[in-house]
Amino acid sequence: MATGKNIRTYFQGTWHDGDVMIMRGADHAAWLGSSVFDGARYVNGIAPDLYAHCARINRSATALMLTPFVSTEEMVQIVWEGLAAYPKEAAIYIRPMYWATQGDATAIVPGDEGTAFAISLEEIPMAPEGAATHLGRTRFRRPVLESSVCNAKAGCLYPNNARMLRDVQSRGFGNALVADALGNVAESATANVFMVKDGVVFTPIANGTFLSGITRARHIKNMRADGMEVHEAVLSFEDFEGADEVFLSGNLQKVTPVSGFEDTSYQIGPVARRVRELYWDWALTEG
Repeated sequence: MATGKNIRTYFQGTWHDGDVMIMRGADHAAWLGSSVFDGARYVNGIAPDLYAHCARINRSATALMLTPFVSTEEMVQIVWEGLAAYPKEAAIYIRPMYWATQGDATAIVPGDEGTAFAISLEEIPMAPEGAATHLGRTRFRRPVLESSVCNAKAGCLYPNNARMLRDVQSRGFGNALVADALGNVAESATANVFMVKDGVVFTPIANGTFLSGITRARHIKNMRADGMEVHEAVLSFEDFEGADEVFLSGNLQKVTPVSGFEDTSYQIGPVARRVRELYWDWALTEG
């Protein structure tokens, strides 16, 4: 089911208007979950870090034992060809995808041959600047590389994220603050997380249990260039309960302020606003 509107689909070498059927019932991915995707954004005529997102899906495919066959440069070019059909003011979610169509002799392992590729473009508006979310705690945790393909942006990881969201939404929260296997904070159910204490910014250290996002890295670079003190560290839930400010970092909305965590309330603070300003200043000049 589509999330947005005004969808265009690149499949089998050409662009199609609409949400085209791309997967067959016997495709390996349809019943064994061997699919990867990535997400980028087109806003106000720019697509920040598009090259990095296209490069990452090829790495994700390899991690999931798929054979990527579209170069990063070619993928970027294809995306821009598809975006040409949209007005400059449209906000578009850019989603390239690979999936396995065949398995090996066991049927379980994706086959060396038979990888498919598509790109879906959907018009999805950016959230209003003042939009915030309230985090709850969930018993579901991020997996480790020994049990899941944490080094890929793989579709098979997302049912776990959905459990996290359903768990906290049933108690009235908008998103979940999630632990890694050791019980330390990893990220939210949908995005990387930052906290601020006494003017210093902290984010969970990338330990392989979650994807250290492209937008997360961009924010860290922008903040440090602006003179902010930023630390990647092991962080506990108690650290977040004592924070002055918390915000999420993800490709879909870039910066989402957090208004609270369980019974703790936060200000929608100056750091989140500044990080948003820094991001769009960078994107409009260099992105």
